[in-house]
Amino acid sequence: MDHIARLRASLGELDALLLTGESNCFYATGFLGEGATVVTKQGAYYITDSRYTEAAEKTIGAAAKVWEMSRENPMSALIRRALEEAGAVKVGFEEEVMTVAQHKVFAEKLSCELLPASKLLTSLRGSKDEEEITRLVAAQKIAEGALAQLLKEIRVGMTEKEIAARLQYLMVSAGAEKLSFDTIVASGPNSSMPHAVPTERKIQKGDFITIDFGCVYQGYCSDTTRTVAVGEVSEEQRTVYNIVLEAQKAGIAAAHAGISGKDIDGAAREVIEKAGYGKYFGHSFGHSLGIDIHESPNASPTNEEPMPVGAVISAEPGIYLPGKFGVRIEDVLVLGEDGCRNITAFPKELLVIDG
Repeated sequence: MDHIARLRASLGELDALLLTGESNCFYATGFLGEGATVVTKQGAYYITDSRYTEAAEKTIGAAAKVWEMSRENPMSALIRRALEEAGAVKVGFEEEVMTVAQHKVFAEKLSCELLPASKLLTSLRGSKDEEEITRLVAAQKIAEGALAQLLKEIRVGMTEKEIAARLQYLMVSAGAEKLSFDTIVASGPNSSMPHAVPTERKIQKGDFITIDFGCVYQGYCSDTTRTVAVGEVSEEQRTVYNIVLEAQKAGIAAAHAGISGKDIDGAAREVIEKAGYGKYFGHSFGHSLGIDIHESPNASPTNEEPMPVGAVISAEPGIYLPGKFGVRIEDVLVLGEDGCRNITAFPKELLVIDG
């Protein structure tokens, strides 16, 4: 996973890149800490403080020089030194990450022209390599194993918070580094809110429970949603569930590199609209994920750009009936030229647990 070489090869008219965001520094170096990365056409540098120096040197190895900043040699001075050694004049920076205050400091301290480069970084990170995909698959397996155990334990009377806490414990105890995002457990009428926060509501017979969760493994995120029924399921619940499942399958069938995100979204949205539930599906079909849980490009109604080979996107249509219940089913796809690979293995036919 030599991303520094990939970044250097993509500099084009830029002489260097200055990375200050945690995610892009990790993408470049494979090290997660607090610091900055400078990538030039000649090499790369990771600048951090004494808390991280030893760990950074062990992780980064020969891919980049690790420099330790101090009061005598602050970050801006070391960045300037790296850029001057490379003769860098045009330097790309993350305009979507760097604060105005940081930009002001660097503009004053560095003898170079700072040019926006977020689009370059987004494009590179939007197409995953095989090692990145391997990590994403591993994260999915950890999360799905935790869900399998959790569903054996859910009982009427448990609270949403208790279920969320148990799921989080199961993922971390199985090898996850941390959560990809705050776990969503939404039961009964709460499930009609796509991003509901777990509450003290107790699970009841006849509830739908939507569980949206993920974990991080070796720096990469998983993301899965399943909606399960407790004890019994009504005809309306079953109908809505099956519509969402059909829509998800339609979106997956349409997903491949070269098609626009809008068209992937549209394939799923058409199923829901034809069934009469179009106004109850407000969000996009899916988003990219990787180091961050939300990346680009997205399978959304506004993305008319072709999806790249190696894009990793969620497939998560939903229907949400206010005050009644909601259904969302989510898998993760890797896009290729001739279709997509679904790296989510957990079953998604409607599951009714005893409770």
